[in-house]
Amino acid sequence: MKKIVAVICGLMVCLSMASAKKKSSGKFVLGLDDSFPPLGFRDKNNEIVGYDIDLAREVASRLGLELVCQPIDWSTKEMELNTGKIDCIWNGLTLTEERKRAMACSEPYLANAQVVVVRNDGEIKSLADLKGKKVGVQAGSSAQEAIDGAPDFKKSLKEIVEFKENVTALNDLEFGNLDGVVMDLVVAGYSITQGKKPLVILDETLAPEEYGIAFSKKNKSLRDKVQKTLLEMQADGTVAKISTKWFGSDISTIGK
Repeated sequence: MKKIVAVICGLMVCLSMASAKKKSSGKFVLGLDDSFPPLGFRDKNNEIVGYDIDLAREVASRLGLELVCQPIDWSTKEMELNTGKIDCIWNGLTLTEERKRAMACSEPYLANAQVVVVRNDGEIKSLADLKGKKVGVQAGSSAQEAIDGAPDFKKSLKEIVEFKENVTALNDLEFGNLDGVVMDLVVAGYSITQGKKPLVILDETLAPEEYGIAFSKKNKSLRDKVQKTLLEMQADGTVAKISTKWFGSDISTIGK
């Protein structure tokens, strides 16, 4: 009997140690779409870089944690978060009322809008010109939600083609397989400029929005720590420095 008790106690100690090790792993796992420049993407050396990544790395450093960037399927991002595979979704996540109810979201840190990118041949100059045309969008994205939120625009389109990544959609647009791509303004501008693509952004927008960071509702304490650290970084000029590096000026909205 004593041996059985000893074995049980030993198992309990091991489980306790394993649990403690997991809790004190010292890692901050960030879930992202690694093809979303300039917020999070792979550079020529296949390293994940970007505005969000620089912010997150500084936050993790100040919290004494190691940043781990975990690429995920953007269409299943909430499942990845709720199953504990990642600690947060930090990669141009648009704050919506639905997402705020489903997850513990931070305050906004960057303003954005959903826009339509077209070829610069002058054929399409407005949203109305896309009537009967073929438009691409990233599956599970805020751009897709923006299309759904504009029923008249959606109804006017001939076809909506879903893509896993914006990069692929833009390539199809450039080569004439699409007439337009609905996507984030921040990403569109950077992609066109850096890629020197023969594309332009229409002046009309589908929806204004703001980016935030999402955590599990079970992990609000981490959300609060990250939020507090971002405010400190805004106050000491670190956020402005990172923003200027990627956008040429401070366009952050943290604490504003």
